[in-house]
Amino acid sequence: MTGSENPTAHGGADADTSDVGAAVAAAHRAHWAPVLAATVRVTRDLDIAEECVQDAYTQALRTWPSAGIPEHPGAWLRTVAGNRARDLLRRESVWRRAMPLLVEDDTVPGPQDAAEPPAVADDTLRLIFTCCHPALSREARVALTLRLVCGLSTAEVARAFLVQESTMAARITRAKKKIATARIPYRVPTAADLPERVSTVCDVVHLVFTTGSNAPVGAALIREDLVASAVGLARTLHRLLPVAEPAGLLALLLLIDARRATRTADDGQPILLADQDRSRWDRRLIAEGTDLLTEALRGGPPTRYAVQAAIAAVHAEAPDFEATDWSEIVALYDVLLRLWPSPVVELNRAVAVGMRDGPRAGLIALDDLAAEPALATYRYLSAARADFLRKLKQWPEAITAYEEALVLTDNEPERAFLAARLAEVRRAARS
Repeated sequence: MTGSENPTAHGGADADTSDVGAAVAAAHRAHWAPVLAATVRVTRDLDIAEECVQDAYTQALRTWPSAGIPEHPGAWLRTVAGNRARDLLRRESVWRRAMPLLVEDDTVPGPQDAAEPPAVADDTLRLIFTCCHPALSREARVALTLRLVCGLSTAEVARAFLVQESTMAARITRAKKKIATARIPYRVPTAADLPERVSTVCDVVHLVFTTGSNAPVGAALIREDLVASAVGLARTLHRLLPVAEPAGLLALLLLIDARRATRTADDGQPILLADQDRSRWDRRLIAEGTDLLTEALRGGPPTRYAVQAAIAAVHAEAPDFEATDWSEIVALYDVLLRLWPSPVVELNRAVAVGMRDGPRAGLIALDDLAAEPALATYRYLSAARADFLRKLKQWPEAITAYEEALVLTDNEPERAFLAARLAEVRRAARS
């Protein structure tokens, strides 16, 4: 049977083109990482594996309209990508013998072998730890994992990092070459090596979650596939290494994800935190996240994820927006800045100051960040300034800030929200 044959297809011949497009898009969200990870095991070359997987999705677009959508799209895609990989290897065997390949080393020395959890054998974790190898720079590890594990486009990864697309493309290319030339093994590290490697993997999972929670582009505010992937990976990491950092990370993700159902209206428009129906927040996730936060804080000095989780817990514990303890949140951001100095953290702290001390104080705190290069094209800085200016009824300045935020925003629901606020401010300025 060839990779394109499909004995378990459903939908019949001449399936509707829109149905096929939706099915391929859903398969990309759900199966990109495991299909790529399985193909890397065949090719031991990231570029060739990625090419084969992309070919498999292209073949799905050509084949499924007539053959029907397969009952198990992930298995179909793995078969097609694997067959394509083996064909390439046969044709290029002489050339490839002279090329550096990704080393597949499944042996884990030491007495801990028999006790390793099942997650060690998971291809997706293999791919993540390979992408997060210490031989790569921290930025390259996260970028490469977002590109390969999550299937984000280079443009989406660039937006997540607040850098130009060309810069990100070069960074990803260099990282792939480094993996091949450095002969980085395609496996989860040994139990002895895991602690020093887990911090970078936590960074990856966190950025995947934040990219999914506030999608930089697209028709939806939340990319639920990325959010679900990040939460699943965080759970796996916590089981694999139940220490403070993964516990704090998982706590943070669950406490934020507990609000997911209330963050958008029926039409997909964003609902601000102040307007969310807190009775619909997932109390089960909040309880689990709070327990994990306690575990993380008992496990040693606070990590940045534990402090971020504590901030999310303050929001979760407030019965309504007006009851939020903004003084505690500002104090927690002060701690976070010591652990993790970041322009985005400074921005979030400035917003919290405005909530505690009033919009003028918040605007002053935001204006102190105006010269920060990393925030020059960050849409939330302009949006936050616009909101404070609106509350102060400084209409011309608010109009300009909303216009700037619109220019910097590519997510469609966020654009619609900002456009509505801009129209509101323009009406107020005319009255």
